[in-house]
Amino acid sequence: MEIPFSLPVDEEYKATKFRPLSLSSPHMLAFHLSWLSLFSCFLSTFSIPPLLPVIRDNLNLTDADIDNAGIASFVGSIFSRLAMGPVCDVMGPRIASATLSLITAPIIVSTCFVTSPAYFIPVRFLVGISLANFVANQFWMSCMFSGCVVGLANGVSAGWANMGTGAAQLVMPLIYSFIMNSLHVPSFTAWRVSLLVPGIFQALTAIMVLAYGQDLPSGDYKYSERAGKQQKQNFPEVLFNGLKNYRGWILGLTYGFSFGSELTTDNIIAQYFYDRFGVNLQAAGMIAASFGLANFFSRPMGGVLSDKMGKRFGIRGRLWGLWMVQTTSGLLCFLLGQVSYLWNSVAVMCLFSVFVQAASGLTFGVVPFVSKRSLGVISGMTGSGGTVGAAVTQLLLFSGSRFSKQTSISLMGLMIIIFTLPVTFIYFPQSGSMFCGPSSNINSAGEDAEDYHLLV
Repeated sequence: MEIPFSLPVDEEYKATKFRPLSLSSPHMLAFHLSWLSLFSCFLSTFSIPPLLPVIRDNLNLTDADIDNAGIASFVGSIFSRLAMGPVCDVMGPRIASATLSLITAPIIVSTCFVTSPAYFIPVRFLVGISLANFVANQFWMSCMFSGCVVGLANGVSAGWANMGTGAAQLVMPLIYSFIMNSLHVPSFTAWRVSLLVPGIFQALTAIMVLAYGQDLPSGDYKYSERAGKQQKQNFPEVLFNGLKNYRGWILGLTYGFSFGSELTTDNIIAQYFYDRFGVNLQAAGMIAASFGLANFFSRPMGGVLSDKMGKRFGIRGRLWGLWMVQTTSGLLCFLLGQVSYLWNSVAVMCLFSVFVQAASGLTFGVVPFVSKRSLGVISGMTGSGGTVGAAVTQLLLFSGSRFSKQTSISLMGLMIIIFTLPVTFIYFPQSGSMFCGPSSNINSAGEDAEDYHLLV
């Protein structure tokens, strides 16, 4: 019996059209619940950096404490993202997403009670775990949308969610100022009260996902044919199938220097403009917010470009688009560290944000085509690669006083260019690579056709 849907669907009931202004169930409702839930996680994780000048004075944080806390926030999501992939494969994205949000929401609230660096760093580590929700977000979109629009759906969903970083930079100083000035709360208390807002919001979005969401167009994940197949394979088999696929490792490395570089920039950009150009806290927050808020259109633009290139040139087009856009972002990042005037820096930063975020969208325009059986694992590997890249970049370039911030930003640009080159090694027997055509004998290439879902 055919299930009625408001959107046109393929044989798996995945939507072949993407209408972001619609709330139709189940496809577009899942889209809005997914991005809003992940938005709240980004808001929580990045609610602290824009308030750091005040928190620093209150807790007597050293530069080393701030650097270590920034690294901790990334490390917290590395293993949780890797684990989230197989969890989604076995449990489904809805339960995985809501459970993680409900577990981590109280942690951001607990920041109100931090009194020393010894507690501040572990809290940032635990709050960062919530970013593993990204894997559930991308998995959910790949379950709901067909290959012809999955790049767009992934890009818009993650892009709108990533605006949580920009929203945090913009609204947290305003909430802090309102509490301090309008409610006449002392400064060192106001920043603590401010952090109640993202924690409560995150919990509410998780409850909405549980109440109104649905894993697949045909129903909940635990009742689906796909879930039955995954349970027969069992967790270790699903995990091993994904881990042995070298394409997932390359995409994880690539994502480490698109999304990873974006996360690093989110962590340091407000303080960079505050310290280098002498702007006030609110102005630094607004400048930093423009970097994160560009995700509204830039990451979706990467998804659109991936789908367009895929439609015209197949998977080879998706790979070429990823390499070109991410390499351009590296050049712009290098330039950002070289300019020494405020408004020139702001302009270059905005261009950099567009390209580096679009590169993230292009990466996840490739991910759904790597492995159909272990989609969650590949998503987790790629997603955790983003936070590994952020942690490594923060540790090597932005911890200690070895380099000035502007020199570190330029070096990050060079790293982006270098670590995008492995994209040239990705090869699909059915479609080829950037420089090679498809295999003349797919079966002899030793590849399992079930691993591929090439609707380009």
